[in-house]
Amino acid sequence: MTSGSGALISIVLPVHNQAPYIRDIVSGYVAALEDIGRPCELVLAVNASRDESLAVCEALAVTYPRVRVIDDTVPGWGRAVKAGLRAARGDLLCYTNSARTSAADLRRVLDEALANPGIVIKATRQVRESWKRRLGSLLYNVECRVLLGFSTRDVNATPKVFSRAHASLLKLESDGDLLDAEFLMTCARERYPVREVPIFATRRQGGSSTTNYKSAVRMYTGALRLWWASR
Repeated sequence: MTSGSGALISIVLPVHNQAPYIRDIVSGYVAALEDIGRPCELVLAVNASRDESLAVCEALAVTYPRVRVIDDTVPGWGRAVKAGLRAARGDLLCYTNSARTSAADLRRVLDEALANPGIVIKATRQVRESWKRRLGSLLYNVECRVLLGFSTRDVNATPKVFSRAHASLLKLESDGDLLDAEFLMTCARERYPVREVPIFATRRQGGSSTTNYKSAVRMYTGALRLWWASR
């Protein structure tokens, strides 16, 4: 990672049907990054939104010079993250779930990354909002630990931060919810050091979750496919 004071930080924010909320979220992020000591850009990756998300994001790009917008009509968490990373110009790269990441948590994880150049930084949620989500997360994380060989209690937690020196993380293939498992499997394979930062926010910042029983089954079976492909 470029260590100079002018090195750009790129933060990729997938946006899916968040028109009523994304303005306040982005405004909070911009304020939280004011004194970070590095130039920053926020790449809003609008992804298959059926509401006015694209128009709201484009208005934000007019209001805030550091905001850029890309649009993709095909759905997928991984697809949106990858599109945002391709568009990103920074030396230090971050992606996060804007609906679940508070401005304070984003800043906390970025500060940890700036203090530890060369290390991949990821969040780990200390609290989940319901017993069903806690149980589902536990099962998925145990499956990933056993099959894919990396140790974390929260595979899908974001923000995740890495540098362009971690080049293999820019070659991920998953278009859906398996992106985060592939991300950590790649770190394990390439022996990239990973540090986890605890975060405690549980309140969703807008919209409804796209995670349901159907998507959970896709993740469980997808982890098996990742394991088989890596053999």
